[in-house]
Amino acid sequence: MYPNLYYAFRDLFGVEWKFLRFVNSFGFFVAIAFIVAAMVLTTELRRKSKQGYFQPTEMQMMVGQPASLSDILLNFLLGFLLGYKIVALFILDNSATEDPQAFIFSPLGSWPAGIAMGLLFAGLKWYEKNKQKLSKPEKRTVRIWPHDRVGEITIIALVFGLAGAKLFDIFENWSDFLKRPSDYIFSAKGLTFYGGLICAALAIWWYAKKHKIGFWHLNDALAPTMMLAYSMGRIGCQVSGDGDWGIENPRPNPYSWLPDWVWSYNYPHNVNDVGVPIPGCTDDKFCSQLPVPVYPTPLYEVIFCFLLFLVLWFLRKRLKVPGYIFAIYLMLNGMERFLIEKIRVNNPLDILGFHPTQAEVISSLLFLSGLGLFLWLRQKAKTTKPTEPLKNN
Repeated sequence: MYPNLYYAFRDLFGVEWKFLRFVNSFGFFVAIAFIVAAMVLTTELRRKSKQGYFQPTEMQMMVGQPASLSDILLNFLLGFLLGYKIVALFILDNSATEDPQAFIFSPLGSWPAGIAMGLLFAGLKWYEKNKQKLSKPEKRTVRIWPHDRVGEITIIALVFGLAGAKLFDIFENWSDFLKRPSDYIFSAKGLTFYGGLICAALAIWWYAKKHKIGFWHLNDALAPTMMLAYSMGRIGCQVSGDGDWGIENPRPNPYSWLPDWVWSYNYPHNVNDVGVPIPGCTDDKFCSQLPVPVYPTPLYEVIFCFLLFLVLWFLRKRLKVPGYIFAIYLMLNGMERFLIEKIRVNNPLDILGFHPTQAEVISSLLFLSGLGLFLWLRQKAKTTKPTEPLKNN
């Protein structure tokens, strides 16, 4: 297991670059997942725009103006945060930054680095605006297509996705949260996928409505993108050993062609640092492994969800009714997660004598929602005249 890139490079390439300790493996793969998802979404939105499913919106903006006070202050704040936290990781004493994730969520930081980076960012913004300044600023009209907004959509999905994932993790572990709330609020650990999905979906729905982006066509473009991003994000869970593993599986591997670590795995050097000590490990942290091997469920989800992404990618040009792809995504997503929950560690709920996990409840609702949406869209399509063009609704 590689809790951060330092362990990966040490094991794979035999180099010990200390600065790589600051790059969390889980966060690294989540970042890669968002970048790839943005690229795929851009491609799909551009394709749909060429087919006439989207129309651009016009926006008036002033060009040639110097940097405003709010521009300079905002960039100073961004630069200050970058310097106070990120640059500080490389210049402060090792005792303060030996746990990078804990350091990021602590009040510690470097004031000189923060002020220097803040002044740099503010100066660059002033220089950029001053270089484009006109003697007489003018108002221009620009046309913006949905694929031009992918950057904003990605940021919204990231911010609300992480907030929702943290919120749902707190709800899922409510009794433990009440005992030690700071461990949940100020920790980079503990994220629930469905919480992120629901909150991000609501935020994107509001954004699409505000900018008059066709809702169902946008959802159809997002469906394969989200499945791919989820698959790639689970690579981070598997590589770092963040606790999303399965139930104990001490049985011997029954398949000679299958590597043992695919059947059951004890997650050595897991990022949660749980289990029993690893014999001979001399690192200061991450010297634990599970006493009994478990099902590597994140690995199964990486493979399964990538195959489901290929299915959605294959269907996207063949199903013409807006919303069909998204409905199928909801059903496939719910089915996949419900099945994996059968061999995955999770906290059960108590609902009228039944004890499902939170993920089982939400995945069931997602499947039923997808099925209901598919049937409703099919009925709606039957009442639409064949010659009527698809609407950007």
